[in-house]
Amino acid sequence: MDHKQFSRRVVGVVVMLALLLTFLCSNLYTIQYTNGAEYAEQSVSQVSETETVAASRGNILDRNGKVLVSNQVSYNVTLDLNLLGNEEKNRCDTILALTQTATEQGVTWTDTLPITTQPPFEYTTEDPFYTTSVNEEGETEYNLTSLGKLAVNQKWIEDSSKQNASDSSTEKKTGLMDKIKAFFGMGGSQEETEEEEPYRLPTAEELLGKMCKSFDIAGNGKVDEKQAKANGETVPTLNIGDMDPTDARTIAGILYELYYRARINSWPPYTFATDVSIDFITRVKELNLPGVEIETTSVRKYNTEYAAHLLGYTGAITSETWPTYKEKGGYTMNDYVGITGAESAFESYLKGTSGTRAIKRNESGKIISSQWLTDAETGEGLAPQPGQNVFLTIDIDLQQQVEEILASGVAGLQSKETEGAACVVLDVNSGDVLASASYPTYSLETFRQDYNTLKEDPLNPLLNRALQGLYPPGSTFKMITAIGALQENIVEPSDKINDEGRYKYWPTPQPQCWIYRQHGGTHGLVNVTDAIEVSCNYYFYDVGRRLGIELLDQYAAMFGLGQKTGIELTEQAGVVASPEFTESLGGTWHEGNILSVAIGQESTQVTPIQLANYIATLVNGGTRYSTHLLKTVKSNDFSQVTYNYEPKVLSQVEMEDENLNAVKLGMLRLTTTGSLSSAFKDVPVPVGAKTGSAQVSAQTNSNAVFVCFAPYDDPQIAVAIAVEHGGSGSELGKIAAQIVTAYFSVQGEQGTITQENTLVP
Repeated sequence: MDHKQFSRRVVGVVVMLALLLTFLCSNLYTIQYTNGAEYAEQSVSQVSETETVAASRGNILDRNGKVLVSNQVSYNVTLDLNLLGNEEKNRCDTILALTQTATEQGVTWTDTLPITTQPPFEYTTEDPFYTTSVNEEGETEYNLTSLGKLAVNQKWIEDSSKQNASDSSTEKKTGLMDKIKAFFGMGGSQEETEEEEPYRLPTAEELLGKMCKSFDIAGNGKVDEKQAKANGETVPTLNIGDMDPTDARTIAGILYELYYRARINSWPPYTFATDVSIDFITRVKELNLPGVEIETTSVRKYNTEYAAHLLGYTGAITSETWPTYKEKGGYTMNDYVGITGAESAFESYLKGTSGTRAIKRNESGKIISSQWLTDAETGEGLAPQPGQNVFLTIDIDLQQQVEEILASGVAGLQSKETEGAACVVLDVNSGDVLASASYPTYSLETFRQDYNTLKEDPLNPLLNRALQGLYPPGSTFKMITAIGALQENIVEPSDKINDEGRYKYWPTPQPQCWIYRQHGGTHGLVNVTDAIEVSCNYYFYDVGRRLGIELLDQYAAMFGLGQKTGIELTEQAGVVASPEFTESLGGTWHEGNILSVAIGQESTQVTPIQLANYIATLVNGGTRYSTHLLKTVKSNDFSQVTYNYEPKVLSQVEMEDENLNAVKLGMLRLTTTGSLSSAFKDVPVPVGAKTGSAQVSAQTNSNAVFVCFAPYDDPQIAVAIAVEHGGSGSELGKIAAQIVTAYFSVQGEQGTITQENTLVP
């Protein structure tokens, strides 16, 4: 090869190397200088994950479109144990900074550790580690509490609640029981104590010391335990150096919550604080604390102080109910669902569709990007869809007046033994619940703060007495006895029976008419209309006996007594007295028991809503409708009606016009010329009514019951009231008169609404 050819090749190689080097340098320049910041950001560790975002629930409105329950944005503070840091100082500093800021801002945080927050540290419960119960065999069982479970898991205490299966010898069994006895302070004999020191659970301060050691809670100057023991020195119970004991307790309380969910039970997840202010959020963000996140959530806003028992409340899914919701689909364990009332009954409408988004976090756990995922089939974004809007049958203005009238009316009764009370107002031609009040009631706004007080209240404000309270109907039952006797031709409307004071058909029982028992007089000759007006027991003893218990029970069933009314909320079925029911309780039915049944006594127990529906069935001509609370459902933007309730007929009671009119006339006379005429004189429409009272015991006042309907000529509403130990039902007349007046006043005010189920501006 000649020299020139070789030189050309060398030059070519050099040029190629120069070009390659230039290219590499150019790329390095682009990477390091031109796009250096971008690549540096991408080089930081990132975590990608998907997140389910709950949809806001639908609104709850009254029949006229007034919003009763809506939503408002709430901010919660959550902690991630994995992102708080592993070094003791960083983690402790983060928690202290967060709690100090919370204290400054007046924010309370979740801390269920049963140890006082200030020294000297003591347990705040008698049984911090174990609770006891008695099983079916009568044996005492020892069950670990939440603290007990974590304490065993972290080896802070020994688990003496269970016996090791290998401990078959008597000595080992005895030793185990000694430990349990020692825990509960029962101890053993002096001889046993001398042989072996019984197992002792740690004091609150000792336990806190163990927790601080496990959680690496310490300040500067922490004592080296091994060295101290080797030197014969005493190691402090709280070996936390120069850290303030109160701060150590604060950190331990929060780490207890986090470790319990990480090691024992992940449900429910730990939320440091709920519904925090914007000022607090701003301050936390300024601190840039690792592992501390602000979550936006939607919480229920109550736009009314009334109808608590009807509206109900929401709550987190529990571990017990999770399998049910999991089977339904569309739920996560963190979801809030309806627990009681309309929130629960109409959950399927109110619940929205959760969304799914992809998020990326940096090494500090902060979200740096997020976007909604799309459905693979439709290509649509998976953003959350709010729930539908539920319109109830109630009129909130009437509901307010009924609750207020009932509360003030009960307080004004002569009886000083009154306890609970209830009132139901029904539309007689559809079964719509226009108002339903239970007294005493509670506030949905402060329900969670007041829960323990409400649970301990002997009057049980959480009980919906209108639907779940059971009361003897007393004389309000007499219209059923009358209709049965008239329809079966036992008597005619004009037939009269002579009230002799004491009913002597059988040697025993020989019950008395109320007027004979109280005043020694009688009602004389009375027909069915008279008997209803004056509530003559003697008349109904006689026609009830002749009608017979089998037919009497059939007519009671036709009017829905002893049966659920069909309302969507939880209600009691009650019972109508019968030989079968008495015998099911181990009692003996006697022929003379029918006399008590005929006047609404004996073992008959009904709810106020049953009484109202029975009166509605009576006065509308015999059509028994299912009672209901749901009226209409509209889409989340109110643009479409997705459901509209149609009245449901449960049964039809055949009644001759002559018979029905005779019964209704007696109810009318009670309020026009009878004992209640003064109470109803100012009511704008004629009203038919019936009083009732039922003896609860010889030592207390009777329960008072009252039913009525209005207007007399063209009934629109039926009303039922019950007051526990309220005395005579006639005392409820003024309450009922005010409620009927309130209904027609509200109707007049609502006359400007042009279309039902439209939103009021």
